[in-house]
Amino acid sequence: MALFLASPVPYARLQVPLSGKVSRRKVSTLATTISRPDDKEEVGVDWVKATSNFFDQGDSRPIMLFDGVCNLCNGGVKFVRDNDRQRRMRFEPLQSESGKKLLQRSKRAPDDISSVVLVEKDRSYIKSEAVLKIMEYLNLPFPQLALFLQFVPLFIRDFVYDNVADNRYNIFGRAESCEI
Repeated sequence: MALFLASPVPYARLQVPLSGKVSRRKVSTLATTISRPDDKEEVGVDWVKATSNFFDQGDSRPIMLFDGVCNLCNGGVKFVRDNDRQRRMRFEPLQSESGKKLLQRSKRAPDDISSVVLVEKDRSYIKSEAVLKIMEYLNLPFPQLALFLQFVPLFIRDFVYDNVADNRYNIFGRAESCEI
């Protein structure tokens, strides 16, 4: 049985199992990715122009958006910082106001914390593509590893990414606040 939701995203569908059991986690993840603009959100805003000041003030380094209360994500940011000796990347929690604006620039809902996002001046990357692009900014051997992993089909990389992302709180826990 499928329930069609009225949303600005065409063809959004919520799958409900016939047994009637619905995982709260799966429904909430889907709901955040197709959420409608609320009354406070400005409709029709050009988010690239609205966030261009993040890249125009003499600092055009890409920005890595991460879940600030996820221990796995905080550990990932620490790993990237340790392996980016030339400081070619900036970091921003998804929960911050700047993070929410940059999410909207990346055509994501402002409350979507389901994925790491890499925002460059002209383009954004999500999920496994973001991870591979981040690896390209790091010191050796990570750019070479990213080149090798690009040969793995995107649907396989994103399947693995989604499984880790869906279970990150269960395995690694939640941080009380952003540690970065």
